[in-house]
Amino acid sequence: MRRPTRKIYVRNSDLVIGGNSPISVQGMTNKPLTDVEGNVSQINEMARRGASLVRVAVRTIEEADCIPLVLKRSSIPLCADIHFDYRIALKAIENGINKIRLNPGNITDSKKVEEVVRLAAKESVPIRIGVNSGSIDKKKYSHVTPEALVDSALHHLKILEDLNFDQALVSIKSSDIFQTVEANRIFAELNDYPLHLGLTEAGYGLQSVIQSSIAIGSLLLEGLGDTLRVSMTGDPVEEISVAREILKSTGHIKSGIKIISCPTCGRTDTSINLEDIARNADRELSSRFEKILSDKKKIISIAIMGCEVNGPGEASHADMGIAGARNGEFILFAGGKPLRRIKENEIIEALSAEAAKLIS
Repeated sequence: MRRPTRKIYVRNSDLVIGGNSPISVQGMTNKPLTDVEGNVSQINEMARRGASLVRVAVRTIEEADCIPLVLKRSSIPLCADIHFDYRIALKAIENGINKIRLNPGNITDSKKVEEVVRLAAKESVPIRIGVNSGSIDKKKYSHVTPEALVDSALHHLKILEDLNFDQALVSIKSSDIFQTVEANRIFAELNDYPLHLGLTEAGYGLQSVIQSSIAIGSLLLEGLGDTLRVSMTGDPVEEISVAREILKSTGHIKSGIKIISCPTCGRTDTSINLEDIARNADRELSSRFEKILSDKKKIISIAIMGCEVNGPGEASHADMGIAGARNGEFILFAGGKPLRRIKENEIIEALSAEAAKLIS
């Protein structure tokens, strides 16, 4: 059971965060907003991969004036990431941004925050309070703890509440998995604000995937979280693919292609590159069937197995699959039953035909 929360309505869009809405995936571009083409390209590719909202860094008034140019060509709503200068937040709202993120650690003047909140309320722009290790009250806490992070979040939410602003959500992140998980648990017990999940400074490559999966996945399995971002050093588009896989693995996405594949062993014929076959099957079949499976809320599981031992028998629970044989051939199977032998260049079309039968 997911933790019940209030609903947050993202300005000028159909996106709703919290309540009984699906958990949404967010990304963030890594280019200056003055690079309109670069931002638009990343945003729309993230949307194609499954992002519901993308955050853009808005560092100056000049960049805030680029928001209408990017919004005009974006297929999904945008969130402005604001630090230090409250005037940038005001300009972003005036220029049509759908949502803003404020870091209470670096906009400390309550009157300036109040001005932003009043304009956000007037224009129906939700605010994400982003708390991290730099947000805690240094006079009150000598070091970062889950309790210190939660205290910071509650303090800044109180400022919004005193202004009768209720369209807020919160992210409490640390680079420490245990702090992040515990802080979100504590916060969730105290109120009904939606939670944005993530692990800050999670690293790159395999390290970031594993650490983010543990932190975000743990909270999702406890019923916490309404939206999330996987932070990765590198191409930000890849964050979306990892985030969606986390949601599939925790049962929050119940549609799409699910690839089941074995690690291979000495039984796999040396002519078979199972990694390439699995990657191509995932990419091609997802491209062909993702939309219709999403509409039907259906998952198709496809097994890519290295040998007949791990084929129709061990992977009989898969809807369909292939298993490596000898002499460049593969066994095509469905429902645990062998159908026929095929060549490697026939795999995609053969699996597509079986998938089409299941969908029809």
